[in-house]
Amino acid sequence: MKYRKLGRWGVEVSEVSLGSWLTFGGSVVEDAATDCVRRAYELGVNFFDTANGYLRGAAEEVMGRAVGGFRRESFVLATKVYFPMSNRPNDHGLSRKHVFEQCHASLRRLDVDYLDLYQCHRWDEAVPLEETCSVMNDLIRQGKVLYWGVSEWTAPQISSTVELCREQGWSVPVSNQPQYNALHRDIETDVLPTSERLGLGNVVWSPLAQGILTGKYTDADVAPAGTRAATDDAFFMKGFMRQEVLDAVQELRPIAQDAGATLGQLALAWCLRKPGVSSVIIGATRASQVDENVGAADLDLGADVFAAMDAVLLPVIPT
Repeated sequence: MKYRKLGRWGVEVSEVSLGSWLTFGGSVVEDAATDCVRRAYELGVNFFDTANGYLRGAAEEVMGRAVGGFRRESFVLATKVYFPMSNRPNDHGLSRKHVFEQCHASLRRLDVDYLDLYQCHRWDEAVPLEETCSVMNDLIRQGKVLYWGVSEWTAPQISSTVELCREQGWSVPVSNQPQYNALHRDIETDVLPTSERLGLGNVVWSPLAQGILTGKYTDADVAPAGTRAATDDAFFMKGFMRQEVLDAVQELRPIAQDAGATLGQLALAWCLRKPGVSSVIIGATRASQVDENVGAADLDLGADVFAAMDAVLLPVIPT
């Protein structure tokens, strides 16, 4: 495993990390989730990501039990706050009340004394920015959070947040968690350059485009049994599950073979080619998937490989 700084900050995270969206506490039974976490840890993964909104706390509970046997200083634990945790009026968003209360709830569910990285899961138009920034700063000063970050924020939102925190002498966000993969490149225009300029590291989600880039799907009308496309979660794959996209992914096979990689490893390495990407967050339903994906960190591919990928994929990228 290789490690990268989280932006310009001192903490180092594994290039490949393990997340829990749509899996822990849901489609993956706890024993299998625990196996994935333990295998990842054995292979050098030190960054584990979850969120309170993943099945309203269930994923955090599973993650907490899975990492419970590891030395606390040996891993970086990240969670998020924003999405509703109940139908009560103050149980959502980025208000001081909700962030403060959910931080403590996440600590209980994860069974830890502090969070390494606490992320604002989305931007909240209904809450003043200074309210959110100040409560994050307070949690850091109280020792409950070490770093804070954002997820799916725009470049102007990130810029205004860093500017406000610097003006007030508050802790600035150190990371951004956007969607990024070879079929979804929106952050390259302004989010990635802005993050790099301001010192934020990007820990990207869906680097395999919901599994599309692994090549497991060949027919846009027929989803193999047991895959995500065959479940209720298939709506997250909208835009990717098109025949021209699936055909293009199959054309990547000889490129991957020549590079000594699987299609999935090639897709992860494509994301990691950008220095502004600190880590790619994978999901896994079994330990063998962890083994394969972690192998992407060992690849040393030239720009010609990624250029060949782009030549195949750029014409079919969903708009």
